[in-house]
Amino acid sequence: MAEEFELDLDDIERRMDGALTALRQEFLTLRTGRASASMLEPIMVDAYGATTPVNQVGTVNVPEPRMITINVWDKSLVGSVEKALRESGLGINPMTEGTIIRLPVPELNEERRRELSRVAGQYAENARIAIRNVRRDGMDQIKKAKADGLGEDDQKFWEIAVQEATDDAIKRVDAALENKQEDIMQV
Repeated sequence: MAEEFELDLDDIERRMDGALTALRQEFLTLRTGRASASMLEPIMVDAYGATTPVNQVGTVNVPEPRMITINVWDKSLVGSVEKALRESGLGINPMTEGTIIRLPVPELNEERRRELSRVAGQYAENARIAIRNVRRDGMDQIKKAKADGLGEDDQKFWEIAVQEATDDAIKRVDAALENKQEDIMQV
């Protein structure tokens, strides 16, 4: 008789949740026509010989719905921060006043909204792929256990549990995508 097989379903669900968390982080970087400090998170600045996140060289604030300000702590880094913002692909033109950089967030046009919506769809597809990879790992563990003597009823039980976790995670990805696309397309 084979030893009792116990699949770590919590680990599988945790890894699937990790894909959803990563998706939400990627969604934060997509601008929706409203200012958000999280839009600047992926931007790296050349500071002191190393690449540093913009929020570690200055204070990022959102004083009004269509404006982001960065109060750069070191005056010598203002140029580097401005350069990083221009090259970031956000489509925002920084205005510098001393150590304060103002980023007026322009209204999105229809074409840019559609483009951002497609990008959001690509992010969601990457999350689905990550979830399916976790599912495949779980199914491989079950197949290996079957080869080691796992009963057919137990095999079906674990396969159904993994599939249900996968379906639930994919539904949450789809819901997050739908919400983000609604947010992007909102005028």
